[in-house]
Amino acid sequence: MRWEDYTEQAQVTDLPQRLLLVGILVLLILLALLAMRRGWKNRQRRQGDLPAPADAPGEDWQLGTAVPGLFAGTGVQGDWLDRIAVHDLGVRSRCSLSWGPEGLWLERQGARSLAIPAADIVGVRADRGVAGTVRAKDGMVVVTWRLGDRLLDTGFRADVSGDHGTVLDGLMATFATGDR
Repeated sequence: MRWEDYTEQAQVTDLPQRLLLVGILVLLILLALLAMRRGWKNRQRRQGDLPAPADAPGEDWQLGTAVPGLFAGTGVQGDWLDRIAVHDLGVRSRCSLSWGPEGLWLERQGARSLAIPAADIVGVRADRGVAGTVRAKDGMVVVTWRLGDRLLDTGFRADVSGDHGTVLDGLMATFATGDR
């Protein structure tokens, strides 16, 4: 071949084809988001019989110092992938956790706060995950509690690693349930 045969450049972009591909990609992303929303709404409908938990501690509750951390979500006990979608229980959020002999108080930012009476707490343990959230081994404090006729697992992770052990030990001593 001669040099003159290489001087013509190929067209780099076929603009209509590129716009069509971008449009198809955007459409696929929108369809995936709509399917996720529909799945979340269906889950809420299936869990609609779950009663709303208390959103404030009782007036007579004696709570200790609040520990800041992450509310990892709430799932069905024993199935850490089955997130609870109703009453903001499945929404991850920043929160502060405090507890006393009367119960547990999770004051959340951007989601409904949660009060769990001591009578409803079934167990406390360290675990690696809850509600689809996974951490290192024993990296999350999981509280098993009863809401209506269902057992739920709620996960909390303290911001400071030293507080994580304090929360776990304090909850286990206060509610005398579960094991490490």
